[in-house]
Amino acid sequence: MNIHTKTILFIALDGVQSLDLSGPMEVFTLANQYRSAGMPVYNLLTATPRGGSIKTNAGLEIHGFTALADLDADLSTCLSTYLPTDLPTGLSTGIDTIIVTGGSEAAMHAAAAENILLPWLRERSQHTRRIASICTGALVLAAAGLLNGRRATTHWNTCALLQKLFPEVRVEADAIFTVDGPIHTSAGVTAGIDLCLNLVEADAGPALSLSIARELVLYMRRAGGQSQFSNALQIQSQTLGQASPRLQQLLNDIISNPAADWRGPVMAARVHMSERSFARNFQQETGTTPARFVDQARLEHAKNLLITTTWPLARIASHAGYNSLDTLHRSFIKHLGTTPGFFRERFSTKN
Repeated sequence: MNIHTKTILFIALDGVQSLDLSGPMEVFTLANQYRSAGMPVYNLLTATPRGGSIKTNAGLEIHGFTALADLDADLSTCLSTYLPTDLPTGLSTGIDTIIVTGGSEAAMHAAAAENILLPWLRERSQHTRRIASICTGALVLAAAGLLNGRRATTHWNTCALLQKLFPEVRVEADAIFTVDGPIHTSAGVTAGIDLCLNLVEADAGPALSLSIARELVLYMRRAGGQSQFSNALQIQSQTLGQASPRLQQLLNDIISNPAADWRGPVMAARVHMSERSFARNFQQETGTTPARFVDQARLEHAKNLLITTTWPLARIASHAGYNSLDTLHRSFIKHLGTTPGFFRERFSTKN
């Protein structure tokens, strides 16, 4: 693949979520490290509307940001320092991708109200290959009019606000990230890493993207369009502070090894309860039945295997704990409204 060095500009604001900035920047930095023997894939710049320093929503101060008005001069300086000799063929001297990072709701409202950033984004969007937002940064893109008529997402807790303030946006409230033409938006925090891995894959191929994911010790590379939540994670969050330690351990064991024998009597014995008491306590503490929880855990595991392997469907069914390929198929139709084969076609990282 012919790879040209691309300049990525991160725009941050007071109240930024530090992970929305540092996580995505690490993705692009690692891309350069993995290609240390050749031309770097990315040149990274950071800016704020007025430059200087900002304070994150956790209270950390970050210094050294360029003002948007000074960006062109700073870009030239950066490139001459970065590559002091004649620029190699293919090195872009302009901004390839702009990424607006998210933060507190107050920070996003302040950015939308000020008179520097929004006009700058509107003008630059005409000359920039990609515009992206991380988490609540979507509110800024929407305020600039860049999301009108487009699919977009943001943090699950902000999707309703995005739709209310900007009804022309087609909000996909449960997506990890969305791509609509040149506009990319992601859900909160770690989903920004998923989005940037997708950008790297588009620029430099899946092998580099998966190498970065491994370096970041990600459990899996998630594709856009998937749910922001796994069923198991939702149930875990619901049971925190409610489930007894032994029941919480059982939930974790089921999620870790869904293919094990998780019949009712086996689970009851694991927590030293009668089957009747176990079923009652499980329902009270999780809001679902043991059988449904096991089915959800197996479904999540099957989804992961479909995305990250090229295994035959029958092998995936077996490793996820389904007693047949037909049972796997019925579970996907019931819970996702699609077949395992179509799910793999849509989301697989191995295509």
